[in-house]
Amino acid sequence: MEDLWRVVRSIREAAAEAGVQVITGDTKVVDKGKGDGVFINTSGIGSVMPGLDVGPHRLRPGDEIVISGPIGLHGIAIMALREGIELETEVRSDSATVYPMVEALAAAGLEIHMLRDPTRGGVSSALNEMAKRAGVGVLLEEQAVPIPIEVEGVCEILGLDPLYVANEGNFLAIVARGQGERALETVRQHPLGARAALIGRVTAEHPGVVVMRTKIGGERIVDMMSGEQLPRIC
Repeated sequence: MEDLWRVVRSIREAAAEAGVQVITGDTKVVDKGKGDGVFINTSGIGSVMPGLDVGPHRLRPGDEIVISGPIGLHGIAIMALREGIELETEVRSDSATVYPMVEALAAAGLEIHMLRDPTRGGVSSALNEMAKRAGVGVLLEEQAVPIPIEVEGVCEILGLDPLYVANEGNFLAIVARGQGERALETVRQHPLGARAALIGRVTAEHPGVVVMRTKIGGERIVDMMSGEQLPRIC
């Protein structure tokens, strides 16, 4: 019961912070030892912001790609907990509401062409799906991608690429050419966006393919994730 109340209080606080209401609930009974602690499923009801038209159909060569925060924290936090990996510093999930930052971007009058959450499959999957659906290419700058030191360290030990690790508290915003810096300034005004970064651009070259320019000046293809995501989150 102590754990249950802690979870319920956390939900209440998160809902209040996001300005949303929890309007119903349900519980399920499972066999003892089969529930793995607790599962929480949610469904959201909302409305599209007036005048906001986002999607792959809006993407154009020259568009600039902004990520609102550092990557890989959620997936690594879950993996470390499940696998009993001891780290020198605590890695906490970045799970949080990103709507205030999105609302600020829209209020700033920026020409937003696409928004995407890099959850399952990470940044790589989100950008690959976007590129394939829009028939455009994506060029990433490795040195610009914000990867926390602890995430980088665990990924090196386990042979993982941070670009494929799940996130829960950041988003990708693709804005029109020349508006990336303004979008960056807007997102950074929010505490969760303090480490936002301009990580690349949309290009007419190599349509449907994501390419990363490495720190040493070379280029490599960033493919879609193959096989099962580890850890399996959803």
